[in-house]
Amino acid sequence: MKYRQLGHWGVRLSVLGLGAWLTYGGRLRDMDLVKSIVRTAYEGGINFYDNADIYTRGQAEELMGEVLQDYPRHTLVMSSKVFWPMSDDINDRGLSRKHIRESIAKSLQRMRTDYLDIYFAHRDDPSVSMEEIVTSFSQLIDEGKILYWGTSEWSAARFAEAVKFARSAGLHPPAVEQPQYSMLYRERVEQEILPVTTPAGAGMVVWSPLAMGMLTGKYDDGIPDGSRFAKHDEFRTSLLTDINRQRVRELKSLADDLGITRSQLALAWILRQPSITGAIIGATRPEHVTASLGAETVELTAQVLARIDAILTESH
Repeated sequence: MKYRQLGHWGVRLSVLGLGAWLTYGGRLRDMDLVKSIVRTAYEGGINFYDNADIYTRGQAEELMGEVLQDYPRHTLVMSSKVFWPMSDDINDRGLSRKHIRESIAKSLQRMRTDYLDIYFAHRDDPSVSMEEIVTSFSQLIDEGKILYWGTSEWSAARFAEAVKFARSAGLHPPAVEQPQYSMLYRERVEQEILPVTTPAGAGMVVWSPLAMGMLTGKYDDGIPDGSRFAKHDEFRTSLLTDINRQRVRELKSLADDLGITRSQLALAWILRQPSITGAIIGATRPEHVTASLGAETVELTAQVLARIDAILTESH
C-alpha cells in the first residue's frame, strides 16, 4: 500500500480507503462478513475508514466502530460526517453549532472512539454563517474531539471562503474536500475543485471512484438483483448509458493488455493526480477489496493515459 499526506497536513492516508456508504448496516449486517472485509482491507495496508452518521441512521458507524476495535487505534484514520437530518426535530440537521456538537458526541459513542481523525461537513449549509461553521469545527479540533475537519460536495467558492475566513480569524481551515470523482464523472473535480483545494494545501479523498460499480464491468450484461443500480434510480439513470457501457467494455481491453482488473485501472487513473490523497471504495465481499488492491502500484504511462482519454471522450 502507498500512503499520501492530506494535502500539506501531516497525517498520511492509504491511497485506498474503505467506506461504509450503502453497505454497512444496510445491505451488510453479517458481523463475520464485515470483519472479513475489514481484515482484508487492513491486512492490505488500508488505514482510512470513512463513515457518516446518516449511513443507515447511525448503524454503519456502530457496525464499523465495533469491527475496528480489533485494531490498534493509532493505526487507523477514522472519519465521519454531519449534516443530514437524523430525526424529525428541527435542530437535528444542518451545520449549526448545536447540531455539530451534538452529532460529534453521538458519532464518537457509536464508533467507540475518543476522537475522529477527520470530521466532514457532509454538505454546505447556506442557512448558517461561515463564521459559525468554521468556528464550530475549529473548536472541536481545539478540544481534541477531532484532528482535522473537511467538507464534502462543497462548491469551490464556498471551500475557498471557509479557508479565507479561518485564516483571517486564526482558526483551523478545512483540510480536505470529499467529492464524487471517477472516469465517468470528472469535469467538476478537474475544472472547479482541484484548482481551489490544491493551492490551499488541502487534500482530497473521492467517493464513488468506480462509478457505483459501473467501471468494474459489473453491469456489462445487465443489472444484477440487489445491485446499486437496481436500488438507486438516480445513479442508474446518470451512469448506465449506452455510451458508458461501450466505454467500460473498451477499458476492459486496455486493462487486459496491462494485466490488471478494470477496478485497478479506474483507481490507478484517479491516483495519477498527485493532489488527490486517495479514493474510497465500497465492498460487500472481501474479494471486492482484493480486486482493488494493487491499484496503487500501477503506473500509467503517458501513452496509456492518452488511450484512456480517447475512450472517455469519443462519442461512439
